[in-house]
Amino acid sequence: MIVPCFNEGTVIEDVLSSARETFPNIVAVDDGSSDESAAAIHRAGAHLVRHPVNLGQGAAIQTGVEYARTQPGARYFVTFDADGQHQVKDVLAMVERVRAEPVDIVVGTRFGRPRREGDQVPLIKRIVLRTVVMLSPRTRRLGLTDAHNGLRVFNTRVADDLNLRMNGMSHASEFVELMDSRGWRVAEQPVDILYTEYSMSKGQSLLNGINILSDGFVGKRLPR
Repeated sequence: MIVPCFNEGTVIEDVLSSARETFPNIVAVDDGSSDESAAAIHRAGAHLVRHPVNLGQGAAIQTGVEYARTQPGARYFVTFDADGQHQVKDVLAMVERVRAEPVDIVVGTRFGRPRREGDQVPLIKRIVLRTVVMLSPRTRRLGLTDAHNGLRVFNTRVADDLNLRMNGMSHASEFVELMDSRGWRVAEQPVDILYTEYSMSKGQSLLNGINILSDGFVGKRLPR
């Protein structure tokens, strides 16, 4: 499991400790945090990799994957947010699909089933995410409904071929571009996201969604 972390010192220890009850092999990438994130990661017993300066979530994920794929026996990889939004039960279901089905990567989606009373996705969040999907031909071609969900499970084919160049939040759009251009076999898994006051304070605004799209256009011009 790869957990990018930037100034999540108040929650990261609990998030990692809970996840390690099921997935003991976790690498947390401290992306230049100025708080006590690194110490909290160490206390939780996860592998700690540190960026000396903040490079962005995309860079942290790439670093984490590169570290994880060197570990003996690594076969399945998970990207998991540090703020407590993701749930281990969803990871278990997604790992089982990658093991049992002819897919290379399973992406979490907040929109893969009819809305239920307990769903927590705020209205502005739904608007941002739906807009990104609507404006992305690749996302629609792959049949994805929630391309900016940070919960993903993939196999060694994806891990070995992954080369994220967009360091910030726009790495999610680049992930979609790689799924399409590399021919990875893709599936979606409905997941439950836990929105807390803390996690919402770090969420994407509509402006951030526009910035992600702009970065995606820039990324298309970067050499592979």
